[in-house]
Amino acid sequence: METEISNFLSNLEFGDIQEFEQMSVFPVFADLEGSVDYITLKEAMADGLLIISEVDEGGSVPELKVTNCAEVPVLLLDGEELVGAKQNRIINTSILLKELSDITIPVSCVEEGRWSYESESFTDSDNIASYNVRNKKSASVKRSVENYGCYSSDQGGSLE
Repeated sequence: METEISNFLSNLEFGDIQEFEQMSVFPVFADLEGSVDYITLKEAMADGLLIISEVDEGGSVPELKVTNCAEVPVLLLDGEELVGAKQNRIINTSILLKELSDITIPVSCVEEGRWSYESESFTDSDNIASYNVRNKKSASVKRSVENYGCYSSDQGGSLE
């Protein structure tokens, strides 16, 4: 999988920068032949191919269990919000989840006070955390990676 991703990234081509007021954007073009096939979290959940739940009955604030039942990888994006189970969370880092696999993913709490089941599993909220929330969470995750080699965030820190 890493070789496929590396090959894909090395074949990207960048177009001319486009600017409007305070924003600059440049298009990225890819040769889709031999590209990595994947589906998004939203697509996988809508088709019942992705199950996200607490790691066990007691739960763990910074971790969730993800089961990919799809025949293709599923892309989980940094900042995607998951609602339900014992507490709403956002994903700490982008993950390309291997097909037909189980994994524990790092997440951050975005709901203060509730720690009781609202549902057995999570659903996609159709929201991505705001830039400010993702920025603060990412700084915390970066420190965790540098100091401990894991993608945890400061669960006690304010993300607002």
